[in-house]
Amino acid sequence: MFSVYIIHSECLQKFYTGYTSLDIQERIRRHRSNHSGFTGKANDWKIIWVKTTNSKSHAQSLEKQIKARGAKRYLGTQAHLRSLQNTSEAG
Repeated sequence: MFSVYIIHSECLQKFYTGYTSLDIQERIRRHRSNHSGFTGKANDWKIIWVKTTNSKSHAQSLEKQIKARGAKRYLGTQAHLRSLQNTSEAG
């Protein structure tokens, strides 16, 4: 099982997109740890969005798609699609 995720740091006002085969909580714990990578600059990362898949190649493809579009824009599109779905279900 693989998870594609978007996390956000309030301190940095930045999003980070990644994928993992680890438990998502363990992966976030590692992001919050003191290390030299991009996410090591802050320890307040919070999960904003997660999608699980059985396919590593699908996870990699989705991560690439989100990074190309930008996490903030991708999340806005997802919210818009949910809104349209809720509207069609109500009508």
